[in-house]
Amino acid sequence: MSGRGKGPLAGVRILDLTSVLMGPYATQIFADLGADVIKVESPDGDTTRYLPPGHDAARGGMFMNVNRGKRSLVLDLKQPAGRAALLKLAEGADIFIHSMRAQAIARLGLDYDALRAANPRIIYANLYGFGRTGPYRDYPAYDDIVQAASGIADLQARLSQGEPTYLATVVADKVAGLTGAYAVMAALFSRERDGLGQEIEVPMFETLVSFATVEHLCGSLFVPPLGPPEYPRATSEARRPYKTGDGHIAVMIYNDKHWRAFFHAIGDPDWSKDPIFASMRSRTENIGAVLAKVAEVMEQRTTGEWMGVLRAAQIPAMPIASLTDLLDDPHLVETGFWEECESDAGPLRFPGIPTRFSGTPGAIGDPGPALGADSHAILVEAGLAQAEIDALVGSGAVRLAERA
Repeated sequence: MSGRGKGPLAGVRILDLTSVLMGPYATQIFADLGADVIKVESPDGDTTRYLPPGHDAARGGMFMNVNRGKRSLVLDLKQPAGRAALLKLAEGADIFIHSMRAQAIARLGLDYDALRAANPRIIYANLYGFGRTGPYRDYPAYDDIVQAASGIADLQARLSQGEPTYLATVVADKVAGLTGAYAVMAALFSRERDGLGQEIEVPMFETLVSFATVEHLCGSLFVPPLGPPEYPRATSEARRPYKTGDGHIAVMIYNDKHWRAFFHAIGDPDWSKDPIFASMRSRTENIGAVLAKVAEVMEQRTTGEWMGVLRAAQIPAMPIASLTDLLDDPHLVETGFWEECESDAGPLRFPGIPTRFSGTPGAIGDPGPALGADSHAILVEAGLAQAEIDALVGSGAVRLAERA
């Protein structure tokens, strides 16, 4: 089912030295869009391989999804022969991307200068926790750490009785991965015009601060501040799914047109004349009271009844769905979002590529590969003779996949 060679990035080759989730998510996007992604792993493999569940102890479900469409090459980069093999591969690569701290990649002798010497056109992307010119540069970072440091966990405290909490998704990893993907693609576009490679830095911390302060800068945009750095609607304790007569529902009565339609749909009650509902400004300044009143009204009908009323009034609304619900969601089924396939790991279901290209559509590739599954083929493509490959394997600098 391999999708390699199909899509707008067909013909692009990527050396992927990332692990866990941030970097692999970025390179999963490249693979979905047709790039040849060579996942370079240590002899122990990406730690995410071993997260259950999975039929294979070294290929759990999360690993297989986020590393779909890639090929696995095992190199011991601490050995000079392993480093030399990687630099040989870099001669024919377009992109080199890693997720190590700056000191760690420098110790391996694989900083930008080393890769640029091998290939002046290469695009070299650093994905790590903190920007390398600041005092946090050597700190280790995972998603929870960056959610805490970036203000995300504190913002969540507004919605959870004052206790900081993490989002129930690895938002720091994924936002940084997306940022890394668009940064690399921008560099590829630039190289098409001037022929020059370049180095990119994508630090998780700075990326998440930028992400959080899209809306949460508000009054602190001004110097001196005109107010706190929070968007009050988003941090109101009353901002939560509304309880209905038999469940919960998400409703977004946002602009003046929505509010007029809502009031009309429920019979223009007396309380709708309260000045706090008059404008975007008055609603924002009294957001707690506004949302509390809506919550009171929502309990008076069932979710199904409200969906009928709100759809007719063209007010954005959806019932609360669980992750299990999404597996059979009628919209996702109708659009063909879920892709089921047979693989060497048995029948699988992948989330589809969310973007559509009319001329160069991407394709979901094979599930994350066995450790070292493609080592031999990749080294042959790089021009190494069989004797050289045998020597690398004999020294332990290269590992081949174990035979079933």
